[in-house]
Amino acid sequence: MSDQLSLGLLALILGIAVGTLAFLPYVAMSYRRHGRLTAGRTGLAFALLVYFLAIWTYTLLPLPDPDEIRCTTPQLNPWVLVEDLGTAAASGSPLTNPAFLQIALNVLLFLPLGFFVRLIWHRGWVTATLVGFALSLLIETTQLTGVWGIYPCAYRLFDVEDLITNTLGALLGGILSLAIPLRLRARSGEVDDARAPRPVSAARRLVGMTCDVLSVVLGSLAVGVILSLVDFLITGGDVSVDAAFWYQLAGNMVPLAVTLAYMLLRGRTIGNDAVQLQYVGARMPVVWSRLVRFLGGIGGYQLLSLLPDPWSLSVPALVLVSFVLVFTTKGHRGLPGLLSGQRLVDSRTPVKAERALERA
Repeated sequence: MSDQLSLGLLALILGIAVGTLAFLPYVAMSYRRHGRLTAGRTGLAFALLVYFLAIWTYTLLPLPDPDEIRCTTPQLNPWVLVEDLGTAAASGSPLTNPAFLQIALNVLLFLPLGFFVRLIWHRGWVTATLVGFALSLLIETTQLTGVWGIYPCAYRLFDVEDLITNTLGALLGGILSLAIPLRLRARSGEVDDARAPRPVSAARRLVGMTCDVLSVVLGSLAVGVILSLVDFLITGGDVSVDAAFWYQLAGNMVPLAVTLAYMLLRGRTIGNDAVQLQYVGARMPVVWSRLVRFLGGIGGYQLLSLLPDPWSLSVPALVLVSFVLVFTTKGHRGLPGLLSGQRLVDSRTPVKAERALERA
């Protein structure tokens, strides 16, 4: 039981890590496909991610030491399932029978798949059954081939009983998903006009700001990883103090240069572009208005982060001020709009309406 809890926790941690990496592209994709980002659709996507990671951890981990691997022989007799159920029933206490518990776990593990198939892909129990069978077959084949040749033989048992029970779980999940209220099914499958402009909300602004911060943090990590890998290949891992300083500086300056160039060329931050927002109504030259917005937003955050202590403590103050101004400024334009004197609108706003806003 402790091993199962550990694997479940691992799946959750991996889900948070992968979800963080995928958040920015997911937001951009949602606004371009659906015109908006909803909490329900986002929650379903994250749940699906954790679910597939849980299946991966439960069925393939822990990976064994190649020197300690024990080869297994495939179990191809489907009647073993009937025998195991008969033995469990004859014992008088199936809930304590290991074979029955294994069967129940295999069924329960694929039960949520039916709900995901209906809520995300808007398909019924037939599709859920086929998807469950295909996924289970992929898992069993991966085990049979020693993770596709990574190991010399199968270190886990290829069991046709698992294939049957996993497919049964997907089938039951597809049937049970029929109990989902029709209004919820319709809402999850609604078709949005992705081209229609939508109101600028505080939540939308905060999502865009979050995307900006993530792009900077992940960009800095990516630069650091790439430089460390190159250094390892060249020096064998012997990093000097001077080299570490320059690597850290590059990890800060490269994302700063990228975000500044993006703002000057596009007129928006990466986050605002993801949620399809833009500032209009410039009362100063275009380049200057973009530079002011950059310094009042993600650029200011990056520059203050470069300062030594105690000046770097100004970063939390900027974050707090930016957060408060999202809710207290007109149209949620925040600190960048307040400094530049501009308004924040949906970037899909028709040209005529946009020009009217600029004249206002």
